[in-house]
Amino acid sequence: MDTPKYLEDFQPGQVFRSPATLTVDAEAIKQFATQFDPQPFHLDDAAAQQTFFRGLAASGWHTAALTMRLLVDTLHIQGGIIGAGFDEFRWPRPTRPGDVLRLEAEVLGIKTSQSRPLQGFLNHRVTTYNQHDEAVLIMTGNLLVPRRS
Repeated sequence: MDTPKYLEDFQPGQVFRSPATLTVDAEAIKQFATQFDPQPFHLDDAAAQQTFFRGLAASGWHTAALTMRLLVDTLHIQGGIIGAGFDEFRWPRPTRPGDVLRLEAEVLGIKTSQSRPLQGFLNHRVTTYNQHDEAVLIMTGNLLVPRRS
């Protein structure tokens, strides 16, 4: 495992790429949807053909959960990844069975907390791509990151 990172280890412009990928399969899409987002385009191949998606598509929240796994395995922030809000969260295209996902996280800015000097905020953009280098999720927001004491 990489050495845990603190706020001081990040600089605007840095780009981190996931060291591994995740492959999405139809069964996982249906299992997630059954529990969390039970809609026909996530649950049933034939029914999905008649929807906006024209085929089985993962829930956006399933894609977000996979993105979170990739982000944890990529950034290695001391104490874990703690979200402090999002400015943008979108899914430009659906995640499909067979997609192989990877992640890029770009540091947009760093700000030390005025009220809590032992922590700060990392403003970042995360893009999750499929095997065709098409974005399937884009989110911009802030992470709460500890500073070295």
